[in-house]
Amino acid sequence: MGKTYVLIPDSHAHPDFSNVRADYLSKLLIDIKPDVVVNMGDQFDMASLSSYDKGKRAFTGRSYKKDIDSGLEFHDRVWGPVRATKKKLPYSVYLIGNHEERIDRALDLSPELEGTIGYKDLDLERYYDDVVHYSGSTPGVIELDGILFAHFYISGIMGRPTGGEHPAHMLLSKVKQSAVAGHSHLLDVCFQTTQVSKPWNGLIAGCYLDYIPSWAGNQARLWKAGVPVLRNVENGSFDFQWISIESLKKEYS
Repeated sequence: MGKTYVLIPDSHAHPDFSNVRADYLSKLLIDIKPDVVVNMGDQFDMASLSSYDKGKRAFTGRSYKKDIDSGLEFHDRVWGPVRATKKKLPYSVYLIGNHEERIDRALDLSPELEGTIGYKDLDLERYYDDVVHYSGSTPGVIELDGILFAHFYISGIMGRPTGGEHPAHMLLSKVKQSAVAGHSHLLDVCFQTTQVSKPWNGLIAGCYLDYIPSWAGNQARLWKAGVPVLRNVENGSFDFQWISIESLKKEYS
């Protein structure tokens, strides 16, 4: 019997929106008791460090401290009740996403900020056993039970994320191994078997949002909000279960 994984896809904790969805997730972890939890990254939205909005009206009033506090609250609301059960904790992994990586970009643009902002502010090591940082300008990758996990994978030398009309299939064609990605907020699954009967399972993991950011526009209609659960994980194979955020709210609110 393989392991059970719970994935936390892009959750974008933001000071302007409630983190109540973290409470539902915490109760799910207590109920399922997974062996492994993988946070796919972008839990910290870090709107205050957005280079796209700087100088626009939407940028007014943003605060680095508020961004950090919102992400830390999400940590506490997920893991506080889980730890309070005094049960064995799952092995946990955090993948640095492109929104957290804004910290590095801000330091590159303003070296004088060194020592005043940094990944230490995210307090990741307090909540996660392993933190996977960027490798150069692209997200880091970790392999667990024959599956690769990354915030996103690049499609070529330009370093752009894999995508396409069938993104999970495209992911497998690029990585050539079972793999899971976040980033796009889309949900897509692809199961393949090689000629030597080796499973290739691909997953684009959706998101964990109950609000629509101001920048999203019509693309938010394509997003799928909820939590992927991978059961019987072993040697690159898994059984896929999707639990929508609506179902979680109905069950746990």
